[in-house]
Amino acid sequence: MSKYKLGILLGDDIGLEIVPVAVNVVKAAIKKYPNINIEWNPLPVGYAAYKELGHSLPQKTKDTLYSLDGWILGPIGHMAYPKVPECINPHPILRREYDLVSNIRPAKAQEGVSCLNNGTDLVIVRENNEGFQPDRNMFRGSSDCMPTPDIALSLRVITRRNSSMAARTAFELARQRDKLKKVTAIHKNTVFKLGCSLFLEACREVAKDYPDITFDTCVVDTFAMKMLMNPEKFDVVVTTNMFGDILSDEAAGLVGGLGMAPGLCVGPKYCMAQATHGSAPDIAGRNIANPYAMIMSAQMMLSWVAHQKGDAEGIKAAEDISRAVAVVLKEHGSVTPDLGGHASTQEMGQAICSHLLS
Repeated sequence: MSKYKLGILLGDDIGLEIVPVAVNVVKAAIKKYPNINIEWNPLPVGYAAYKELGHSLPQKTKDTLYSLDGWILGPIGHMAYPKVPECINPHPILRREYDLVSNIRPAKAQEGVSCLNNGTDLVIVRENNEGFQPDRNMFRGSSDCMPTPDIALSLRVITRRNSSMAARTAFELARQRDKLKKVTAIHKNTVFKLGCSLFLEACREVAKDYPDITFDTCVVDTFAMKMLMNPEKFDVVVTTNMFGDILSDEAAGLVGGLGMAPGLCVGPKYCMAQATHGSAPDIAGRNIANPYAMIMSAQMMLSWVAHQKGDAEGIKAAEDISRAVAVVLKEHGSVTPDLGGHASTQEMGQAICSHLLS
């Protein structure tokens, strides 16, 4: 018996609609595998948690997460939060506190979904907890500061440890994927001579442990062009935080937009399923949000934990989800309006579950 302990954090706005759908899909996927047992743990987070418990990331939630294998985090509408210390954006804190160093963001064209390039099938692994992002690259204080009214300073942090961990995640994914068996490290060491050179040095050291995987490098601006022109030439891409944030959104544009952009944050012990898109308050409560990215984020979580546990049935269940989702998108009869259909969020999820249970 393989036991999984997973958390459910709904988030805000459309998170209340798409996260339950993603959970239902995972539940349907494991029904044919009696040796898999998932203990689900609903936990408060976001604005609802602030209103009910006085904090958008309650201490009880944080304490419980330490006992889990992973969790689903719904979209967070932090831009609308009141500007008080108790109502903060939870996801940078979760990424840092649980050492979720690598952010895995796949971009795959799906038959039945209009996109710019139907040959796109790549994964961007983005270092998650340092770089230019001031909300997570310091132990205390902020790296974004203004020493005078006319000067703003932003400090970029690159460490060998986090660069190596992100690189290892990329190489492991390249081994799992049935594609080019290639990792491309993206940098700008022509300008960031120390920071990007340290990142590349760490990647090259990790590459020595993977002689079966081709390793190459590319300057970030050149790669941004090449990915648009020939995305099929890339497999797994690894890069630093800010570059990865930008490039993964560009990659999402190739395959239909952020609604087609799942994500998984991983570290040595924990993982967090987190779609790339935001909380979409303009369509919240209308049951029309596209659940694809959240469903596939949950699928990635199941696959990741199953690989960590060496659970062949869990890996198969995750693969079943990918196939069922692809069928529903291809048939196009049960997809949400943004995908050209007329189905509700729940109806699209139910169609995927039906394929899993058939």
